[in-house]
Amino acid sequence: MTPLEHKRMSTSPPHTLSPADLPALAAAGLRTPTYERQGLQPGVVHLGLGAFHRAHQALVFDQLLAGGDTRWGVFGVAMRSTQLADALAAQKGLYAVQVASRDGLAWQVPGALLQTAVAAREAQQVIDAVAAPATRWLTLTVTEKGYGSELAKLLVSGLAKRQAAGLPGLTVASCDNLSHNGRQLQALCEATAQALSPALADWITTCCTFPDSMVDRIVPAATPERLAAAAQALGVHDACALGTEGFWEWVIERRFVDAGDAAVLASAGVTVVDDVRPFEEAKLRMLNGSHSLMACMGAVAGLPTIAHCIAQPAIRTLVHGLMTHEVAPHLSRSDWADYRDALLRRFANPELKHSVHQIATDSSKKIPQRWPPSVQGQMQAGQPFERLAFSAAAWMRYCLAEDEQGQPYAMSDPMSGELQALAREHAGNTEATVRALGTLVSVWGEELPLNAAWLARVSQHLGRIGQHGMLAAAAQVDV
Repeated sequence: MTPLEHKRMSTSPPHTLSPADLPALAAAGLRTPTYERQGLQPGVVHLGLGAFHRAHQALVFDQLLAGGDTRWGVFGVAMRSTQLADALAAQKGLYAVQVASRDGLAWQVPGALLQTAVAAREAQQVIDAVAAPATRWLTLTVTEKGYGSELAKLLVSGLAKRQAAGLPGLTVASCDNLSHNGRQLQALCEATAQALSPALADWITTCCTFPDSMVDRIVPAATPERLAAAAQALGVHDACALGTEGFWEWVIERRFVDAGDAAVLASAGVTVVDDVRPFEEAKLRMLNGSHSLMACMGAVAGLPTIAHCIAQPAIRTLVHGLMTHEVAPHLSRSDWADYRDALLRRFANPELKHSVHQIATDSSKKIPQRWPPSVQGQMQAGQPFERLAFSAAAWMRYCLAEDEQGQPYAMSDPMSGELQALAREHAGNTEATVRALGTLVSVWGEELPLNAAWLARVSQHLGRIGQHGMLAAAAQVDV
């Protein structure tokens, strides 16, 4: 009997995951760190210590560490969540990840996360980490709404300390769902630095690099069921356990302070390219665009997860048509058809249990990247945009924050108060609702709010949703 099996048979409550458990977990067949973690210095500072990073980039860095390259340990920074950072600190940075692939379910425990901090609570500690001599990279998953003055001040303070110490610049890689994310982050940092010191701004420009990147992996938020499954599988309590899919992709621009990092990352499965744009646009508009549509539909129709949504024939047909006929014609990713088919399979993965309400979070910040570019592409080509208009209508119905059974749900969005107020004020009046929600420049850009044909199609679909229900209206989309 292995130590892990003995723990499973024990009637005593499981203790919290710690480094002392790694030998037993490895003996039970789990993938665990094969390198000595004690004494490693972080080479990467990561801002945004959520589920996605820990199930994506952290696993890449774990693989590099396992290969003997000790430069990729992570100093993980939660922007505000003290609970998560403290739970990870109590477990010495260890946590379990359940990977659901075609081969079944498998658990692993990565070890790349060495230290944690909370930016809102320990800003100086984060600044010191950015300025540490061993730090080479700075990566970010702070979500679309995180790119503001608070983030810029934190980054620039750390970079200023590096400059003052005579240290080399950093590779600063945004991994958020923003077009040209590296360029946007560079512009934000340079503008903030310029206001402090032109010399600092020049040092950032000349000594740091800001590659564009695209990251892709479906990582649902942790649930009590997932934590219970981890306790059952590991025989210990893990407050930070995650689940994810087998598929992952990281495409990054060849812009590094250390040019040798390109080959190092490629050895771990990262795709290093000269132009990220084809991959970035495909992911934003196909995966993320479809996700936003299904999230709005699912929330309103009472479908809890993406797997439940894609199992509905009307939704699957709509999503397939959206990607094929209204999104793909405006992409430069040559393998878009294979990517589309892979997405449909990934959406249907029943093990992920990806909540529609999680995906619908911050929709007002996400939609501008995901739908309007395809709408404008269709218009310029003189082609129909019915599925995109239905998507807009589904979002407007979602803004009522009440499903078709009359049950309220919470909207997590920086504009939630304004959006709900507009939706409820004009509820039952389709044209008024579209005039209110369809003319928000912050969501739809400058052109679509002025396009009568677009607003008319959105109004027709919103009317059908109100009259027939979300799923029946989806089945009626004319193409």
